Amino acid sequence: MTEPLAVVRNVTHKFGTMEVLSNISMEIRPGSFTVLLGPSGSGKTTLLSILGGFITPTEGQVLISGEDCTLMPPSQRPTTTVFQDYALFPHMSVLANVAFGLRMQGFKRRERVAAAIEMLSLVGLDQAAKKKPHQLSGGQRQRVALARALVVEPKVLLLDEPLGALDLKLRRQMQDELKAIQRRVGTAFVHVTHDQEEAMALADEVVVMNAGRIVDWGAPETVYLHPRTRFSASFMGESTVFSGKVVSVSEERLTIHTPLGRLTVHGDAAAGQEIHLAIRPENLKLQSTRDVWLHLGRAQVSDVVFQGSFKRVTAVSQSMPPVPLVLRAGADELVKPREYVDLYCKPSDLILLRT
Repeated sequence: MTEPLAVVRNVTHKFGTMEVLSNISMEIRPGSFTVLLGPSGSGKTTLLSILGGFITPTEGQVLISGEDCTLMPPSQRPTTTVFQDYALFPHMSVLANVAFGLRMQGFKRRERVAAAIEMLSLVGLDQAAKKKPHQLSGGQRQRVALARALVVEPKVLLLDEPLGALDLKLRRQMQDELKAIQRRVGTAFVHVTHDQEEAMALADEVVVMNAGRIVDWGAPETVYLHPRTRFSASFMGESTVFSGKVVSVSEERLTIHTPLGRLTVHGDAAAGQEIHLAIRPENLKLQSTRDVWLHLGRAQVSDVVFQGSFKRVTAVSQSMPPVPLVLRAGADELVKPREYVDLYCKPSDLILLRT
């Protein structure tokens, strides 16, 4: 098994009396693209700053390539950071911006110019070497910042919401370019975002954070299809989450009493235990087929929003207590507000949440 490149071990951090990170532990694999995902205030940027050496944690350790870097300043760490505002020097040319880190490391002019041109070529901006940052678009400035960070060959590249200032179309284009560049250079990237779609587009490993804690982690498809917690199920895409009580257990099959009826799922829980279940919008159906046979009861449609390739439908179950449900209907399916519908799903699409 490959040894981790970087390890965050039992990190806690406080600003005064306010604890913003609580006993965080995680590993970063060589060549991986790790995304720290969470809402504002979840601690993800603080964790990135601790990895980069801009903040010294109150407790815990940061190790990179086996070396304790906890107290090491940013300039001495094998990391570089790309900030959201790019932090380019406005009076310098693009080439000089990219070569700046090598200049600080004492490289001769010929060496640093050659390396900077090579890196600009990698990000597709070798023709812009003589321009100033204000002459570039937002996407181009982002690529210059990326080239400047990569030219010093860091072991870990840290990205603090670098796509946040871009419009939707350019952001999606830059997601593709960022992933392609990461694959070519092979450097481990750690990327902060609050955008779930961005996380799924970029990450090999998603780390979901909330209130200063890691609440879920794993490959994007694992976190999406098998979330560990209610927060993760709701934040990593939409979900309908509802409560239930386990009434019987037989060979890892749980029969659960819920507002939507008695449901049977695979999982690990004890009889009498209060649990939560989740189901994704795309797994709720308006009609039964041979392989979608679990009837979740009737619901009244409260809202229908056309979103191009599908309709986002909100409906409220007729159960007591009522459960608000969100589903994705086909773009051509006829469904209208105030009408009543029957809802179905596969039993395997019900997600048993741990917490």
